[in-house]
Amino acid sequence: MHNGIEFFTATCLNWQHLLAVDQRKRIVLDSLKFLVTEKRIWLYGYVIMPNHVHILWRKQDAWADKNVQQQFSKFTAQQFKFSLPDAGEDLSKYKSTQGDREYQFWERRPYKATMYNRKVLEEKLDYIHLNPVKAGLCLLPEDYFFSSAAYYLLNTDNDIITHYMDHL
Repeated sequence: MHNGIEFFTATCLNWQHLLAVDQRKRIVLDSLKFLVTEKRIWLYGYVIMPNHVHILWRKQDAWADKNVQQQFSKFTAQQFKFSLPDAGEDLSKYKSTQGDREYQFWERRPYKATMYNRKVLEEKLDYIHLNPVKAGLCLLPEDYFFSSAAYYLLNTDNDIITHYMDHL
């Protein structure tokens, strides 16, 4: 297996339910779609939960030395900042205590792990797809819209997912 498929988890600041609103889940999806369309990553799986996201991705060769994760986090944070006042929500809950930014939407130091074999990759894919079921958001993984589960379990079209077996 090609080294470099990453399991990435970003958590909303203080585990707040920033992503409970579908509009903000779409910001995450739009960012992933941009990274795929611009050939920065291959996306193998994802789930967008109310307070965190899990992503399985790999940087494309031309972007191997770039910080795609930082681009993802920065873009989504900017979009969240614009969306909150429009929704009448309190932006102050995301006021940064750090001097390098005004607001912070993602916890610092997200979790990352490299998937070194198919077994571990499939375990992570199952884990992320079962997340909404365990959280009581749906009965079956494939019923949760903001996930790649339907692509794998029902063979539904998904224009941003690359099947992980294409790169094993």
